[in-house]
Amino acid sequence: MDTAMQTNFNNLESEDKNQQYEAFMNIIEATKKEVDWAYEVWDELLAGLTSTDNHKRSRYAQFLANLAISDPEKRMLTDFSAVWEVTKDKRTVTARHSLQAIWRIALAGEEQKEMVVNQLVERFETCEGGKNYTLVRFDIIQDLRNLYDEIKEQKVKEIALGLIEKEEDPKYQKKYAKVWKNA
Repeated sequence: MDTAMQTNFNNLESEDKNQQYEAFMNIIEATKKEVDWAYEVWDELLAGLTSTDNHKRSRYAQFLANLAISDPEKRMLTDFSAVWEVTKDKRTVTARHSLQAIWRIALAGEEQKEMVVNQLVERFETCEGGKNYTLVRFDIIQDLRNLYDEIKEQKVKEIALGLIEKEEDPKYQKKYAKVWKNA
């Protein structure tokens, strides 16, 4: 890892919120493509998923989701459950930020894609009545759209549209369907 990226990780702990945010954005941007330093931070990020600091839990889940494409050892297949747990965080914003990033794990390969899509479908089908379940469902539909836009796989679109059809409330069915307009 170069010194600039190391500085970004160090700045996540800065007292200056602007410096923290800039560091976060730099790491997110860098991890949108493969990097050769993923395993230098992997274990620390994984441990941070259970931190008492909700910002750290959220950030680290997002970083790991992005780093899945830089994981030739396929550690994510084993570590996914820890990242997935953050999508159910007691803090709504932490849970949502993590859930909104989880689709990126599916870009790492077929096994990862199948695992992520299966979890998203299962969560959509079982979250009704839970805290903020309509937001959770919206994020899942958006995740599937993001994945579709990236890989253009018809099966992903069919899965998402099938989930939208299962929504019984016309208001939310319409809202979820808007995500797929022009797809």
